Amino acid sequence: MPRTTAWGAVAAVTLALFGASCSVGSDSDDPGGTPAVAGRSAGSTPTAEPSPPLIPTATPVEKVRDAFAGLQATLDDSCTPADCAYFLRRVFDELHRLDGAMKASEKGPGHFAEPIKSIRELNLQVGSDQSFENLKEHQAALIATRNKINTWMQGHPDDYR
Repeated sequence: MPRTTAWGAVAAVTLALFGASCSVGSDSDDPGGTPAVAGRSAGSTPTAEPSPPLIPTATPVEKVRDAFAGLQATLDDSCTPADCAYFLRRVFDELHRLDGAMKASEKGPGHFAEPIKSIRELNLQVGSDQSFENLKEHQAALIATRNKINTWMQGHPDDYR
């Protein structure tokens, strides 16, 4: 490195450090001149940094028609050996997605009492075990609930159009 460039770099670093130390103010009567930090008075002990604002995790309320469309998308599928686990899980999830949308609907859960009851009955049969083996064991009830709710919804076109 040429000599003039090295001295220029040293001078720039020195000026930068000097400028940074001069720009920090002191709101303290401490002889050491404890610098003030934004949001904290001089002389106070530092605390943990404030948490970043929470990102909303709640999704907007889904419309019944959108949730029903998801359930209808399972009507042409079946439990093939290659896709049975996916299919049963999807039917189960779509039923619960529709259940949530019906309960949150502006029409109120009373309007959807029959399909909500069918899903509740299915939940009693399936229990808390949502493994493929358990869903496979309750496949007939799962498909029957899906078909029953599809039939009910077909009789209530104003709820999904």
